[in-house]
Amino acid sequence: MNEKVVAGLQAIVTGLSQQADGHLIQSRIFAAQGFNKLAKQYEEHAEEERGYVVKCIDRLIDLGCEVKLEEKKSAPICKDAEEFVKYDLQVSKDGLKWLAGIIKESLEDLTTFSILSEYYKDEEKDMYWAEQQLELISLIGKQNWLAKQI
Repeated sequence: MNEKVVAGLQAIVTGLSQQADGHLIQSRIFAAQGFNKLAKQYEEHAEEERGYVVKCIDRLIDLGCEVKLEEKKSAPICKDAEEFVKYDLQVSKDGLKWLAGIIKESLEDLTTFSILSEYYKDEEKDMYWAEQQLELISLIGKQNWLAKQI
């Protein structure tokens, strides 16, 4: 059993559950502001992330490892949608770089490799979505972009 992979799975359980909570909170803030499309997008992000948390927990259990409920660091909550998309994009970029290393470590454990690769692809899709939104803001302006989020 690769201890780096086990530590990585646990880090995903801890960090991604925090990220899912953050996305759910943001979705409710955006909904309260009337940005229903943006709210739905982040609500769906939260659901997807919870799914990957469950997969990582199940994998840790399958490997005979103890699953921990670790302390989580706080994360910002933004009322400005553009600022949150920028923040979330950076989280994705940093996370993908870290995740690529854990995926390499999991090459000899095909089940874990599959779970982590699937998660990587989903996170990469989220990163591209955030990049696209920021590009739209620069092309059509923030107010026009916000109008599309209603």
